[in-house]
Amino acid sequence: MRKNMFAEALGTFILVGVLCGTMIGAARLSDLGVGLTGIALTAGFTLACVFYVFAPISGAHINPAVSVGAWLVQRISSKQLALYIAAQLAGATLAALAFFLIFSFQPGFQPMDFAANGYGRHSPGGYLAPAVFAAEMLQTFIFVLLFLRLSDSDIPRPFSAIFIGFAYSASHLATFAISGTSLNPARSTAMALFAEGWALDQLWLFWVAPVLGGLLAGLACRVLFGGNSD
Repeated sequence: MRKNMFAEALGTFILVGVLCGTMIGAARLSDLGVGLTGIALTAGFTLACVFYVFAPISGAHINPAVSVGAWLVQRISSKQLALYIAAQLAGATLAALAFFLIFSFQPGFQPMDFAANGYGRHSPGGYLAPAVFAAEMLQTFIFVLLFLRLSDSDIPRPFSAIFIGFAYSASHLATFAISGTSLNPARSTAMALFAEGWALDQLWLFWVAPVLGGLLAGLACRVLFGGNSD
C-alpha cells in the first residue's frame, strides 16, 4: 500500500506541477502563444505519460473523483480510497508549493488567481456557480466513465494511456472557459491554498461537483460493464 500511495502522490505531483507551470506561465507571458489548445494538449500528454508509468502500481487515478468512481466499482476498498485521496492531496500541494516558490523569484510576482478554479467573476468566462457546477459535474462524469472503461485490463496499456490523455485534453477544451477546468479536487485544493482568499471560499464547488460526477460515473460503469473490472 505504501508503494501505491507513493505512486499516487508522485503522479499527482507531476500532473499538477506541469499544469501549474503551464497555466501560470501562459497567463504571465501571453505572447508565447500557449493558449487554451496548448494547455489542453499539455494536460492530456502529461496524464497519458503518468498513467502509462504508474497504472501498474496504483491504477494511476491521480484524482479523488477517479478514485471515488473506482471505489464504487469495487476496484479499491474504503480504506484505500481514503489513503489514495490523502496521497493525491499531498502530491498536488507539494507541486503547487514548488511552483509558488519558483515564480516568487520573479520580480513583481503576485499570486493573484494562481491558476485556481472559480465561478462568478473568477470564472474565465464569467459563468455563475450553477453553470460551473453543472459543467464540472457533467465533464467529470464523462471523463471518469471513460477512464474506468479505458483502464480495464482487456485494453493494452499504451492504448489506454493515449485515449485517456485524449479524453483529458478534450475535457479541458470543453470546460476551461467555464471553470478553468478542475475535474480534480486535489488540483483545485492545491491551487486555492496559494491563491487569494476567494479561491478557498469557492473551493467547495470543486469538491462537490467532481465527486458527484465520479460517483455517477461509477454507477454508470457498474450498470454498463459490471463492477470490479481492472
